Amino acid sequence: MENRLKNFACIISSSLVSALLLASCNSDGTSSSGGRGFEVKLLVGSALHHFCDEAAVQFNQTKPKLASGDAFHMTCEAAGSGDVVERTATLAQQFQQGTITADAAEFPTILSVDGEIYQNQLIYRMDQLYPGQNYIPAITDAPLLANSPMVFMVPTDLAPGLRKVDDLFAKLVTAKTHKDLDASSPEQPVYYVHTAPTRSNSGLQTLVSQFASVSDKRPEELTVADVQQHQAAVQNIQSKITRYGKSTSTLAQAMVENGPFWASIGSVYESSVIAANTNLPPGGTQYEAVYPKSTFTSNMRGIVPNAPWVSDQEKEAADQILEYLQSPPAQQIATNLGLRPGAPGVALGPKFSPNFGVDPKASYDSYRPPAPEVAEAMLTTWSQVAKKSSLVVVVVDTSGSMEGNKLPSVQNTLKTYVEALGPKDKVALIDFDSNIRQPVLVDGTADGKARGLQFIAGLQADGGTRLYDSALAARNWLSANLKADAINAVLILTDGEDSESSIGLGQLEQELSKSNFSSDQRIAFFTVGYGKEGEFDPQVLEQIAQLNGGYYRKGDPATIAQLMADLQVEF
Repeated sequence: MENRLKNFACIISSSLVSALLLASCNSDGTSSSGGRGFEVKLLVGSALHHFCDEAAVQFNQTKPKLASGDAFHMTCEAAGSGDVVERTATLAQQFQQGTITADAAEFPTILSVDGEIYQNQLIYRMDQLYPGQNYIPAITDAPLLANSPMVFMVPTDLAPGLRKVDDLFAKLVTAKTHKDLDASSPEQPVYYVHTAPTRSNSGLQTLVSQFASVSDKRPEELTVADVQQHQAAVQNIQSKITRYGKSTSTLAQAMVENGPFWASIGSVYESSVIAANTNLPPGGTQYEAVYPKSTFTSNMRGIVPNAPWVSDQEKEAADQILEYLQSPPAQQIATNLGLRPGAPGVALGPKFSPNFGVDPKASYDSYRPPAPEVAEAMLTTWSQVAKKSSLVVVVVDTSGSMEGNKLPSVQNTLKTYVEALGPKDKVALIDFDSNIRQPVLVDGTADGKARGLQFIAGLQADGGTRLYDSALAARNWLSANLKADAINAVLILTDGEDSESSIGLGQLEQELSKSNFSSDQRIAFFTVGYGKEGEFDPQVLEQIAQLNGGYYRKGDPATIAQLMADLQVEF
């Protein structure tokens, strides 16, 4: 996988490792997470996040023990399916090199990814490191915990027209409006979203489905040559993208919050449609699932590596956990969350109904994964060719309050951000204090990255905080330099409240409304409050972001690297 993905993996791996170290056992045999006995870690894809958390509470209440009488408890950590694979391979490589030992706290005992393509990738990556060892069991040897088919999430008024379309991806190659998809639909532009395939299982399944559609082949029949031949058609589909998401659930929620002129079609799990309609705000748009004739089922399985870093004790505990996760009480948790059960004989429950936008008896042809090398080729061609390009203005607060460890932390994070830029990414870097400086243009080339690193090295903390003025200046520059057929966005990183701007918040909001997603500029705003709340106003930053189809996040020296890596996936 190319350097961009490896850079992200380094950030992700280090932050996840730190989190797991914090959960290591104390000397009294009780973990810092409060459980009894030794800890059995589950690292799961994001679709199983809440299922794992809720099941862990119930399972740990049973006070589980091994046959020897040793107590244990389960803990959960969720990440993107791509992150699960990347981290597992990284830890296995570190073990191979002797930099960590088999009993290292970083190793999870049970793994799960949100579908079988990434499970295949996990097997493939581990076989490259340990040929013939079969450290990751075959797909069918891993018990099924839950599943959720990939669907198109669409507003109720658009659903009837889209259900008439035989192959939506094939039509999206040339369609510009919903009327192009179906003659009875409105002449409303097609705005499309899916998650980044390098991080998310739903995004990878979507990408594979697009290649299958435009090539008129099943995924398992595709070759690397097919990927190269049909990348232009997939690029045409990608041109309709509003934004890439880092997780399926947050992307579906963004559809609900921002409405159909932000995204009229989303490739998500069926469970995401149920969640959207479960949490629908008063007067909000109702959504429905449109089931493709062929799609991925998204089987989520429990994987116990048959590897030196999983002890016999851990394997015995893992068997108990997986048996529990397939039991009726745990499977009921899954159905309550909108996931279809992995074990037979469990009723779907009341949420699987048209009232929640889904069909309990949905029928479709279930896709099988492509060959691992073909999936790798798709990920590479997506990043280098097919992915929608972006132009992002990154606005950095360098006021006097950034003195101390704040500025070096931000500089290190920005350095990783710049080094991870791909060939289709362009960034304008602006720093502000009492003055707003001219943007420095950076791209994924060697020269472009060098300009970015020089900018970062020259940052100094001094002066006041012209937050509102700098936000408007960034928007104005982007409006004047808008990149056609690209994701255009502003990302603001600040640690303080506005102190010296010539405009107020109300005027800024009026100006930003001229370039939001109801305009033809469609400029998104993302804001990061850095440091301690109280030093900055989170409500103000949230207002700025939500007005223009983005979101606000809080960061600090411990979390900023992961936060910025997650944000970079969106563009």
